[in-house]
Amino acid sequence: MSGAAVRVRVQREDFDLAAEIRTISGDCHEIGAIVTFSGLCRDEGGTLDALELEHYPGMAEAEISRICNEAVKRFQLQAATAIHRYGRIAPGENIVLVVTASPHRQAAFDGANFIMDFLKTAAPFWKKEHGIDGSAGGWVSAKDADDSARDRWTKS
Repeated sequence: MSGAAVRVRVQREDFDLAAEIRTISGDCHEIGAIVTFSGLCRDEGGTLDALELEHYPGMAEAEISRICNEAVKRFQLQAATAIHRYGRIAPGENIVLVVTASPHRQAAFDGANFIMDFLKTAAPFWKKEHGIDGSAGGWVSAKDADDSARDRWTKS
């Protein structure tokens, strides 16, 4: 769909979910559904003090933009927003936000799922866990479940 708004940000500071919904909906009266996904930092059973997120500047934004534009085209979305934070993030804090808008709910849900599934596997981010005991774990490896979730979109 041409003219659809795609907004992508990679930032250290937190985001405001309500403000992002207002921005994506704007004055567009063609939107019948807005779906949001907000990913939060877990405390991993009380053992995690913080999650450290790093990214490849410029490349992360470009890859997320590519993913969002593909979702807009594939699901005929009116708009898509993806915001990913970096830096040190404490349990309970926001990490990622995906907002999709479309005339119909299923397209908005599918678009949000598609963006998250590819963002988790294709965008250049690295995570390191910091324990409440002061230990710094290694960089977190990708999960097979994330690859499986992404691969469902490529099966015919």
